[in-house]
Amino acid sequence: MQLWVVILTGLSAIAFVLLIDSWSSLGKSAIGERKHRIEASQNFSQGKFRNRLPLKNYFWRSIGDSFNAGKHQKPSEPIPIFDNDGTAYETPATSGFRVTWLGHSTLLLELDNVTLLIDPVWGNRISPFSWFGPKRWYQPPLAIENLPKIDAVIISHDHYDHLDKASILELADKAPFFIVPLGVGAHLAYWGISEHQILELEWWQETEVSSVTITATPARHASGRHILDLDKTLWAGYAFKGSHNAFYSGDTGLFPGFKEIGERLGPFDLTMIEVGAYSRNWPDWHLGPEQAVVAHTWVKGARLLPLHWGLFDLAMHNWTEPMERVLAASEQKNLAVLTPQPGQPFEPGITQMARWWPELPWQGPDEHSVMSTRLGELETAEFRLISGR
Repeated sequence: MQLWVVILTGLSAIAFVLLIDSWSSLGKSAIGERKHRIEASQNFSQGKFRNRLPLKNYFWRSIGDSFNAGKHQKPSEPIPIFDNDGTAYETPATSGFRVTWLGHSTLLLELDNVTLLIDPVWGNRISPFSWFGPKRWYQPPLAIENLPKIDAVIISHDHYDHLDKASILELADKAPFFIVPLGVGAHLAYWGISEHQILELEWWQETEVSSVTITATPARHASGRHILDLDKTLWAGYAFKGSHNAFYSGDTGLFPGFKEIGERLGPFDLTMIEVGAYSRNWPDWHLGPEQAVVAHTWVKGARLLPLHWGLFDLAMHNWTEPMERVLAASEQKNLAVLTPQPGQPFEPGITQMARWWPELPWQGPDEHSVMSTRLGELETAEFRLISGR
């Protein structure tokens, strides 16, 4: 047999194995009634969901910056996580409001005896592949089997660091409902979640889980699990209203919609806002630390819980930099920023917290500015005030 035939056969076999490994995780496109509902959405046009403000990318500059990555993108020592065996949830929260940050954007939210699990990711990698992709820096601080009774799972969008197939399947028998943005239900149904468990929402649509009202809120981001399904499903944040009010941003860039969220649904006792995985080369995809503080003030938040950092290497900044910059920016406005360890249950305004991450060199906004595009002069001025620029 000729050498080229052997090589081609080998490559084909490898490609086949990789395809089998990833195929189901890629998800499924909407069909039937779900597709008709997507196409009828006012946020959907010309075959895709659209942001109110388009996203800007600086591709070639990003390539250049990749050669100047810092030395501390990943932890060099084990991250101290809170030892959570689940027994804390046997006792109701004193205030009726308790939150557990489980790393990145995974949250356990307890509000008025309703327990919600947000963007659950227990997988080892955020990728369609079991052997390739960003790997988590520490094991989940709370095992799925130690979760309290879950009333609903909330999904913000279908990127792998927010929608993990293996985690969804483990939760299928633990959660009566999965609340997701429009179109994302197609993935869950393909993976075997019953249609009666799936509730899809458009921006501003709401549902009730017992005494808690959950509203899907606009965001400035994107979606897709492979090259052919980009922006075919919607992305969203969420507002949770009960005896306490909380806001979860999901992944988003800065846009004036935060002010509308604050006017319509605020004020919020707690905002849970993404602060990490940012770059000047994709300024509209993620907020970055200073703009997270701006978004927090626009939605009328009282306390800020920073998310989307400290678990995966998704950008070229120092891994501790998002928190350092959030704390620096929050001082400009005298804002309360919460710093729980991963896995630590806390009640906002009651639980005492301390710094747990190491002191490492980091860049401020003067060295690496992240400012969303297409904002009005007022918004730009507010960002500059908070960032000290």
